[in-house]
Amino acid sequence: MARAKFGSRYLRHYKRYLNVITPNKRHGGNPLIHHIDPSPANLQGDISREKQPILTIDPGDTIIAATRNCDWMWEVPPSPGVYPRSLKREDRKDPQHDVGNCLTGPVAIRGAMPGQTLEVSIDNMRVADYGVSMRGGSHKERYDKLSLPDDFAWLHWSLDHDTGIATNKFGHRIKMRPFLGSIGLAPDLPGYHTNMAPYPTGGNMDCKELVTGSKLYLPVQVADALLSFGDGHAVQGDGEAGGSSIECPMEDVTLTFHLLDDMPMAWPAAKTPDAWITFGFGKTVDDAMFIALSGMLDLLTAKLGISRIEASMMSSLIIDLRVTQLVNPMVGVHAVWPDNALL
Repeated sequence: MARAKFGSRYLRHYKRYLNVITPNKRHGGNPLIHHIDPSPANLQGDISREKQPILTIDPGDTIIAATRNCDWMWEVPPSPGVYPRSLKREDRKDPQHDVGNCLTGPVAIRGAMPGQTLEVSIDNMRVADYGVSMRGGSHKERYDKLSLPDDFAWLHWSLDHDTGIATNKFGHRIKMRPFLGSIGLAPDLPGYHTNMAPYPTGGNMDCKELVTGSKLYLPVQVADALLSFGDGHAVQGDGEAGGSSIECPMEDVTLTFHLLDDMPMAWPAAKTPDAWITFGFGKTVDDAMFIALSGMLDLLTAKLGISRIEASMMSSLIIDLRVTQLVNPMVGVHAVWPDNALL
């Protein structure tokens, strides 16, 4: 599939796709690859179990999608000094509710039922050639404590996928580590809810560890799971201390899905290329930490065949607790069990 950039000058790439296409007919139950373009019909800015899916896929299928930046950026800026134009509220699919991060979905996973776990294999992520980091407006209390004004400010970053380097106007260069800030399923809650918060079913977790090669495990709470994803990040530190990462469109996000019956869980977990991770979200860091640590004790108990008491003692020796993010309506902590922790 050709690599695509964003904006009106790049949309020719998507002329052969009408919102969502499935390029092949299914034969003998073989998995399919589904392509999703970033047109407004495929985007949403909230989360709800009541939404109609843009696409229904089978377990084992793969999605290849291009995603827009979290702020609904619609066109490549004409120059690094111009802030990218966002898609207007009135032009979004649901102007009343599409007020949060710009995500792709929801996608239904045929046959998914509450109590199962959805495994999301993150097979590939390719950033576009630009991104922005920004701050101001929504974190006044934090800025007051840091003696900072709450004025809006932003930086343009040129992104080079081939070298893996992001560069700003001051010549600062940062090694990129791309990931999606948001991958999650609809929670079993009535009505419409912000997609800027993480939930027990995932969502806006902003965890920098979810790089290519990771597998994310999400508890299913509603029939067909109703997956949403997006919010590309070129690079971010733990905590997302300044309010945002380098927020960027993604030219290619490739995800593969499987349903698991033998891995029940109440909160998300992940296997990255070099560690196991469990997540917790709460109103405070303490609340989030206890949820993440409890999940890690479950994992240690299952993987090592030891008691929960023994797992709690082991956790002091081999588990790192890290602040995932402090900027969303529910803050996050992730517990990390590195693969090389035990010899």
